Amino acid sequence: MDIVSVVNDDDGADGPADADWAARLHALWMTTADVSDVTGMADHVYALLLGRPGVVAVAGSRWCGSSLRYARHLTDATGQSRPVTAMAEPGGGPDPSGAARHREVRDRAGDGLLVVARDLGDDAARAGEHDGARGPARFDPEHGLLAAAGAKFALECRFSFGDGDWAAVSVGLASPVADDAPLRRQLSQVCDVLVAINRRIGVDRAHERRQIEEAFLAEASLQMDESLDIEETLSRVARLAVPAVAEGCVVHLFRPEGPLVPVAHAHVAATAQGWLAGTAEDDPWFAESLRLVTGRRHGVVLHGPELAGGPFGPRAEGPGSTVRAVSISPLRARGRALGTLSFLYERPDDDISDLRILDDLARRAALAIDTSTAYELRRRHVEQLQRHLLPPTLPTPEGLRLNAAYAVADASLDVGGDFYDAVRHGDSVALFIGDVCGRGAEAAAMTGLARHTLRTLLEEGAAPALALERLNSALVREGVSRFVTALVAVLVPDGDGGWVMETASAGHPRPLVRRADGDVEEVPAGGLLLGVLRDIHYTPVTTRLRPDDTLVMFTDGLTEARDDDGVMFEGRLPDAVRRCGAAPDDAAQQLVGLAEAFRTTGDDDTAVLVAHVREGR
Repeated sequence: MDIVSVVNDDDGADGPADADWAARLHALWMTTADVSDVTGMADHVYALLLGRPGVVAVAGSRWCGSSLRYARHLTDATGQSRPVTAMAEPGGGPDPSGAARHREVRDRAGDGLLVVARDLGDDAARAGEHDGARGPARFDPEHGLLAAAGAKFALECRFSFGDGDWAAVSVGLASPVADDAPLRRQLSQVCDVLVAINRRIGVDRAHERRQIEEAFLAEASLQMDESLDIEETLSRVARLAVPAVAEGCVVHLFRPEGPLVPVAHAHVAATAQGWLAGTAEDDPWFAESLRLVTGRRHGVVLHGPELAGGPFGPRAEGPGSTVRAVSISPLRARGRALGTLSFLYERPDDDISDLRILDDLARRAALAIDTSTAYELRRRHVEQLQRHLLPPTLPTPEGLRLNAAYAVADASLDVGGDFYDAVRHGDSVALFIGDVCGRGAEAAAMTGLARHTLRTLLEEGAAPALALERLNSALVREGVSRFVTALVAVLVPDGDGGWVMETASAGHPRPLVRRADGDVEEVPAGGLLLGVLRDIHYTPVTTRLRPDDTLVMFTDGLTEARDDDGVMFEGRLPDAVRRCGAAPDDAAQQLVGLAEAFRTTGDDDTAVLVAHVREGR
């Protein structure tokens, strides 16, 4: 309804009185332009109608179907215009008068406003009759409000807002009016303005609600995307939804063996957490309701009689008795049913989110869960592949204690290129460590090739320099596109409790030796990278290891770990080796732990291989 058409719709009347009324009606529209609730306009509307000739009181009511929501009236019997509000009792149920009047409004759907003349004395004589058999249905509570103000007659205008929402505005008269047509027209125009304003308010509220819902969904996506851990993702869903969406939330997922099991829950009341967990786990009604939804593409909202027989609703016991509605949305992603997302509502139906929004949230949650599941599965596969690229155990040669550690710093889940191993040949022990440039399948293939080539050569007794030269020839022959660094050390017992170590390096970080007295020395081994040039020769370096000395070999992920200021761990490494070497049984793990605690940037894996010379061999 256009306000201009309402103001100009005067049924052909003309004159100063009509012009004044039109101006007042337009002023009403302008005055209420910023009002966010129809009931807030009552002061302006009722005052406008109360100023009409012969009107002694104005009353109005708002209904949902046959249930009264509120009633208001205004009278100047005391010389002062004063609105009084009479709210309906919560849960009061249908009103007989409202049922009959609503039926009349519903039957006239599409015919516009319904204006009814009332003889309040006749209405009083017909108390209890609401079927309209002897005229229009009696109207309560306006009848009592107007009669108390001295009104004997009334004009009532009823109008619909849609979906069972309707209202009535009535003017009370002390005596009948010879020609009530102008008053009928003015009452109708006021009600037309109320309909138009209500429509505008509805549009504004719908727009505001959409903005809130879109902001909530965007925040939900951000929160769920922050973690790739399934349990954390599900906990975020539950925590985010309570109490923003509902008073309770439960997430169920299918397990590999088939049944739905609860994996996350939250309730606004801390005392209800245990009850909700038990209900989600064991209640048969809830389980059957979930099962019925998992095969659907859209969710359902259950309330009223639909909750009968379950743990929710006024007939239930415990915390479930306050639940007024339950929504269940399927969690589906990429064509697969993952589980369900359920919400428990203790709020009025008007405050329950649209099912479209709930399904959208479930869809986003399902995608986050599916992504987390895929991430977890890939992580396990990568771990398995990584384990195959590393030795399952290290040998335990007499006189040496070996330990190693490996840490993945890159969250991309690509297989890293760091490798290490230790092999025996007679009385000698060969240690090697290396790093393939890059990550992924190609790096994994080269890692396997490099490790197994070196292991085979060293098991056959090849010297460190010769082993690196043959590995280089193999890589060049394969035409690899990535370079490799490696460090090989062969330890031979010297017969006096120590070991003679021959070391060769191909572009790898130099190893450190912690002496028994705590001094830390660098082994000056160096050479070109593997897989770049043909016919490379490496020069070995010989070092003597005495009892209680510790050899530390590592990849550049250890030295290149950086803190917030960009400082590398390399500068702290000698001191870290000195400290960790005092407890050689787990020195490798300690070094990796120190580097990880220091690291804030740097995405390279770290491998550490430690050999400690036992005393008293």
